[in-house]
Amino acid sequence: MDVILLERVEKLGNIGDVVSVKPGFARNFLLPRQKALRASEANKKRFENNRAQIEADNAGRRDVAAVDAKDIEGKTVTLIRQASNTGQLYGSVATRDLADALIADGAKVTRNQIVLDKPIKALGLYDVKVALHPEVSVTIKVNVARSPEEAELQAKGVNVSADMFERDGAGFTEDFDPNAEPGLQGDNAPAPAAEAPADDEA
Repeated sequence: MDVILLERVEKLGNIGDVVSVKPGFARNFLLPRQKALRASEANKKRFENNRAQIEADNAGRRDVAAVDAKDIEGKTVTLIRQASNTGQLYGSVATRDLADALIADGAKVTRNQIVLDKPIKALGLYDVKVALHPEVSVTIKVNVARSPEEAELQAKGVNVSADMFERDGAGFTEDFDPNAEPGLQGDNAPAPAAEAPADDEA
């Protein structure tokens, strides 16, 4: 399907370009969000008659976005989530979570402006793009941790998941007795098969 772009669309074209797209993409995304018009002769004439106004409106929105971008550029959003010892989240972080966190911090943003290829499902630091306008985008850092303390460690470059895993592994060796015979790990260990039952032992 051929459409006339009413604003710049990444990897597609700029205002006024007539581009060919899949019908589903046009019907479900471009047309309902008023990013494009069907490329009929009537719409082409209508666009050309209003081109100056469309470009002026776009420039105005771009200027507003550029101002808003200064408040968001380089921000770090910290999200506290429950996770397993391997760092996998019980659930995930989606665009709504990030938008809510930014709005709570005073930013002007909507969830549709958060560019997240797939939900975040593990602890760690992530760079996430925020497209405030087709021509204005910024990057924020997302710090997903189990606690504010862990978030601080991650911000300093510590791999919290690996550190936790190492501590868990170290915990298993604390009760090990280096003087014990091979195969015996404590009083409750079974006696070797060659020896008599140890029922009368303390």
